[in-house]
Order: sequence, then structure tokens, then C-alpha cells
Amino acid sequence: MASFVTEVLASSGKLEKEDLNGKISKLSRKVEETKEEVCDIINKRYNEFLPSMQGAEALMGQAEEVSKEIDILKSHIETEVQHNLHTAVTEHAKLKQQLERNTTVIAMLRHLEEFHIAMEEFHKALLEKKYVISAKQLEKARHSADSLKAWKGSELPLLRALSSELTVQRENLIYHLGDEWKRLAVWKLPSSKESTGMKSFLKTELQLTLGGTKEPQQNPPPLLSCVLQALAIQGELQHKIKLFSQVLLKYLLKPLIMYPSLNVEVSEQQGEGTLLSLQCAETPEEHPSPSQVYTKVLVVLKTLHTHLLDVSVADVSVGERKVSVILGDLVWQEMSHCIIHECLLHSIPTNSSQLEQYSVVIKETEEFEKSLKEMQYLRGDATELLKYARDINCHFASKKCKDVIVAARKLMTSEMHNTVKITPDSKLSVTKLPSPGSGDNKGKQKAKKLEVPRLENEKQLGALTLCLPVCRISESVQQLMELALHTLSEAVGSSSQCATQLFFTVRNIFQLFYDVVPTYHKGNLLKFPHLAAIQHNNCMYIAHHLLTLGHQFRPHLPDPLSEGAATFVDLVPGFRKLGAQCFLAQLNVQRAEMLERLSTARNFSNLDDEENYSAASKAVRQVIHQLKRLGTVWQDVLPVNIYCKAMGTLLNTAISELIAKIMMLEDISTEDGEHLHILCQTIIEEGPLVFIPLPEEGKNKKYQEEVSVYVTKWITFKELVIVLRANLQEIVDRWAEGKGPLALEFCSSEMKSLIRALFQNTERRAVALSKIKDS
Repeated sequence: MASFVTEVLASSGKLEKEDLNGKISKLSRKVEETKEEVCDIINKRYNEFLPSMQGAEALMGQAEEVSKEIDILKSHIETEVQHNLHTAVTEHAKLKQQLERNTTVIAMLRHLEEFHIAMEEFHKALLEKKYVISAKQLEKARHSADSLKAWKGSELPLLRALSSELTVQRENLIYHLGDEWKRLAVWKLPSSKESTGMKSFLKTELQLTLGGTKEPQQNPPPLLSCVLQALAIQGELQHKIKLFSQVLLKYLLKPLIMYPSLNVEVSEQQGEGTLLSLQCAETPEEHPSPSQVYTKVLVVLKTLHTHLLDVSVADVSVGERKVSVILGDLVWQEMSHCIIHECLLHSIPTNSSQLEQYSVVIKETEEFEKSLKEMQYLRGDATELLKYARDINCHFASKKCKDVIVAARKLMTSEMHNTVKITPDSKLSVTKLPSPGSGDNKGKQKAKKLEVPRLENEKQLGALTLCLPVCRISESVQQLMELALHTLSEAVGSSSQCATQLFFTVRNIFQLFYDVVPTYHKGNLLKFPHLAAIQHNNCMYIAHHLLTLGHQFRPHLPDPLSEGAATFVDLVPGFRKLGAQCFLAQLNVQRAEMLERLSTARNFSNLDDEENYSAASKAVRQVIHQLKRLGTVWQDVLPVNIYCKAMGTLLNTAISELIAKIMMLEDISTEDGEHLHILCQTIIEEGPLVFIPLPEEGKNKKYQEEVSVYVTKWITFKELVIVLRANLQEIVDRWAEGKGPLALEFCSSEMKSLIRALFQNTERRAVALSKIKDS
């Protein structure tokens, strides 16, 4: 009996399992058939574009029924098969895998259903201009398509069709949104062919419509909010606002900042919205004031905020924010940079006395940024614009220094030949400095330190002791020194940082002069003696003032300049050397020219030959002409002592060369000696006449009579001229046993050589030679 029951139960379980296998196989076939039909329908719908709505709905119902059967069967399996788990693990695992696959297919079918429904809703909303719903439904469809792509083995042709449909419809939506945006903000811009001048911007207009409604009280208009929110959902809002900001900056904000004559006009047009346009008002100002710029920019930004940008949009990446925040992030940096360079830079005072008035500009800048923050165009504190306005002392010093250096360089590269006469009465115009003792206690302490006890037997120096000699300097150098004094006057009373910057700018002026002028005017300084003399005077004039310039301003400057840092004395030797080198270079040029002319005299030999005498005479006349020309050129330019030394050096060069040539002659005939005497006598007569340092002829006689003081070889030359016409006895008498005037200028060997050249070999010459001895 027991075995019979066992057989019955075993037979029953086997039949039930076989029945279950059959059901699952049948169900699997239904799932595959359903899948093929659904894929076919979707393919026809989105790939082949065949309308089959009813068949698709029937198939979706069929898919739902199959899904329910699967759930029932799965539940039946989990309850009935557990009793035979140990005996049918392998078979049940296969069944479970098949069921999971079927579940996956059903999930895919559900995503296809969601995609289809989302696309249908998208089209419906787009036709009704419900752009936010359209954008959201398109995002749902994209999410469904992305879910399908996540499964391996998905139908690739179908996925390509879905992706293509998504792309097409997204571009369609963006096109509609862009079209609506163009209607909300209509630009009228000047053509690209027109010039970029101020007048071309007068054609710029921006029309802000009411967003498709004639009820201006609605703020913001519904269509505007929908368009902006839809763009945000699709990730296109940033791009649209960026393009808008670029046009706004180029054609509206920057022209208003750059051109003081441009103003913005806001007009309300009934039923059409608000119009922003540019108008021109003539103004003499070259650059706009900060208050004008801030007012014009705020008018534009407030109008945009009221009619276009005061809309909150939800962005997946950054959350909810105002559109004005997006625009502000895009335009602020470039706009503030333009305000700084086109407005604030030019509003910096040119005089330190105007610095206190600049607090008004700082306050206006603060109010400007406060207004922008209220409209959410600006985030954060202490922007570059406000920092720039607050750092006025630094910018004033920088601008002042830059202007000073530019002005100084312009003076250095200007013509040097425009001169002014410097006399002991010449004074530079400088602002009167305050008394060192006036002000705080610190100033009084400094004043006490400066007091020097008077000596009992104090001797007074002459009024002209420390004055520069009368001379002429370049007008530009006098202006350069006045510029330096004016800059130092600006440093007095300024902050320590500003004063230090201005002081070292003045030092830079002189260092720049030291480097620029000799290089820039190098060719002219060698070519024109007049300019070389002026450059010499210029350098000595600057060195003269640098000696006392630091002491003059040091008590009035803030620390650390007042503690001894304010000095220019270290620059003095360099300028003196520069002036001396420049003039010496010109003297060497003149000396070379003079020696070259004398070299054409054929060594002053054989002057009985008319051709030789003509060459020698011409060379002497050219030298005298050169000296006279230099004397005229340097007249009333060089200080008298420098003039006389320079002319004396050149005349001495000519005389020394002539003496050397004559002393080298081995044979001088009577006729040659007479010709030499004539040439030398010409130099003796006309040489002193080249000394004309002053324009008044009567005052030059003194210097002409003192030729021997400036010409070292003058007495030697005069003695040589006497010897050329003297007889042997006269020569011996002037030698006077080595104690006469002739012995003071020549040595015995030189005089013997000259006697042998002048006189024939006779007993008288031998006696005379025997008497020429060194004392």
C-alpha cells in the first residue's frame, strides 16, 4: 500500500513538472512573439514612420497580460517548486534565467512605452507653446532612451532610430525657443560695413517686448519665464545669455562707457514693450566722468532687469538662480575692465591737492556696486573696480610717474639747439615749500636738528661763489629741471609710499637723461661743435642742481626719505664726467681736422717753391679759419673759462704741430726762413683774435691779451718766429748762456739743430754753437 502511494505521488510530481515546463515554453514563445511585434511597431513608428497607433495599443495590452501571467507563474514556481529544490536545482535555475530574461524584455518594453508617451506629450505641448512641459517630456524621453542603451544586446537599429528622433526633436525645440527669444529681445545693430566710430553706434536699438502679452503688469510675463526655464532645462540658457551679453557689451555698454557724448534713452511703446536706444549730446569732455558712466550703465541694466532678466530658473547643475546672475557673471569682468581703463584711469587727479576730492568717486563706485548687487548682477565684495578706486594714492603716483617719465623723455629727444642763457640771477620756478618747523612736533624736532650755531667770526662768502658760470643751456633741460622740481613738490605732503615713488621717479629722470641723450644725439654731438658745447653745459647745469636738490626737499618729505635717503649727490660725478667726455670728444674731432689740414702743408719744407708755399699758406689759413669759426660758434655758449681753455688747447695743438715741423727741417734757406716767418707771423697776429668768448667786442680784448695763459706753447712759438729772422749774434744774446728767454723755451740741442738748419757752416756759426750750452 505504501509503495502504491509513493508511486502515485512521484507520478503526480513528474506530471506537474512536465506541465510546468510546457507552460514556461509556451509563455516564452508568447514573450518572443510580443517582443518582435512591439519592436516592429516601434521601428515602423520611429524608423519607417508608419502610423500604427491601434496595433501598438493592442500589443501593449498583450504585453501587460503576458507580464501578469509571468508574475503569476513566477509566484507559482516559488511556492510549488521549493519542495523539490534539492532534486531540480539545475532545471529550476534554467527556468529562472529564462524568466529573468523575460522580465528584462518586459522592462525594455515599458521604457519603449514611456519613450513613446513622452514623445507624444512633447509634440502636444510644443503645439500649445507649453515649452517647459515640452522640455521636461523631452528629457523623460531621453532618459528612457538612455535606459535602453544600458542593456547589452539591445536592438541597435531601433536605438539609432530613437536617438535620431531625440536629436531632431531637441533641435526643433531649441529652434522654437530661439525664435521666441528673438521676439522677446530684438536687436537693431549698425552694419559691419560702417565705421566703428561713435556715430555708428547711434543706430543701435534694443526692443524688449512684453513676452506675447499686452498686460505689462505681469512681471515676469508667462511666456518669458517659460522660454527661459525651457532653455535652462535643455542646457542652452547659458549659451543664449552669453551671445546676448556679447552683443550687449559691444554695441551698448562699452560705447556708453567710452564716449562721453553718448547717452541711453528708454522709451515705453504701448503694446510693443520697451525700447533702448543711443542718443548723441555734444560735450567738450574727452573722457566721461565716473558718475556719468555709472548712471548710464545702471539705466541699461535696470531696464533689462525689469523687463527681461528678473526671472528665476532651475538648473540641474547649480540649482535655482536669477537670469541676471548669469548675465552679471558674463559681463562684469570685461565691463569693469573697460570702466577702469576708459574712465577711472582718466579721472585720476594730476595734482596731489585734488586727491581729497576723489573720495566722491569712491563713494559713487560703492553705490554703483551696491545697486548691481541688489539686482543680483554682482556677487561678492571688494571687486577690482572698487579696489582700483580705493587705491587712488597708488594710482596717482603711478600715473604721475608715468606722465613725468613720458614728458621727460620727450624733452630729452627734442631739439637741443633752442637755448636759454643762465646767469647768476636765473632761478627755477618752484612751489614755496613749508617751513621745516611748521606742523607737528616731529617736524619741529627736525628743525632743531637742522639749526647750526653761528660762529663768532663768521665770514660771508661772495654772492656768486656757488653760482653757475654764465653760459647757455638747452631750453628743454631747463624745463626738465623744472619738471623734476615740480614732481618733488608733489611728493611733499604725500603719503610715504607715494612720496617714495615720486622721488625715485625724479632719480629715474636723471638716470634716463644720462643714458638716452648721449645715445639719441650721438651723431649730432660729434658733428656739430655748437651742440657738443650745449650738451657740456647741460650736464654741468644738472650736476650743479643735483648737489643741493636733495637737501632742499629732504626736511619736507616723509620717512624714510627725510632720514637721509633723499639725495642726488651720487649722480653728480657721473654727469660731470658725461659733460666733459662729450666736449672732449668734440675737441678731439676738431684737433684731428686741424692736424689733417696741416698735413697738407708738405712739412713746410722748400717754401721757395711757389707750389709748396701755396700749400703751406693754405693750410695755415684753413686752421685759422677753423679756429675763428669755432670761436664764433662757442661764443656766449660756453662759460668764459671753459671757452678760453678749449680755444687755447686747439690753438696750442696747431702751434705745437707747426713748431715740430719746423724743428724737423735740416736745411732752411734764407727765402724759406722768410716764408716761414710770414706764416708764423700770420698766426701770431690772428691767433689771439679767435678768443672772443663774449658777444661784446670790447670785453674780449682782455682775453686776447692773455693768450699765453691758455696756449702753452705761445711764448715758445714767438721765440721761434724771432729766431727765424735773427742773426747769430741776436740768437746768442737771447740765449744768454742758458739764462735768456730763448733758453727757457728750447733746450740746447734743439737750438743747435735750428742754427745748423738756418745758417751755413762757418766759423761764426761754430762760435755761436759753442756758446749754446745748457746753464
